[in-house]
Amino acid sequence: MSVHLIFCVKRLETISQEKFLDYWHNVHGPLVRERAEVLGILRYEQAHPVPGNPAGPIAQLRGAPDPFDGVASLWFESLEQFQAGGSTPEGRRAAGELLEDEKRFIDLEKSPLWLADDRVVV
Repeated sequence: MSVHLIFCVKRLETISQEKFLDYWHNVHGPLVRERAEVLGILRYEQAHPVPGNPAGPIAQLRGAPDPFDGVASLWFESLEQFQAGGSTPEGRRAAGELLEDEKRFIDLEKSPLWLADDRVVV
């Protein structure tokens, strides 16, 4: 069973959405790519919002909260592989470097993350 880490990201209020998305994709993304092997990451995706918020009317109708600024998805071979990534000195260093970079542009206190057991329905 693969494990899917989902990180619902809110940007720091001091950063525009445009600068946030650019930094996330062009600076942070390559940092994750460089550290993926040592952390056991099989796949990493960034979901960026569609310009103009076309889902806004649907969200308002449903009473949904404000949207996230993006969603990061990381896949691991297993829960054991996910846990093993941070169990070595290299893994701890890589995870620490990513966290330090995230503090530059992500409001971590408003950005939940969780592990999922994906179950395909359609």
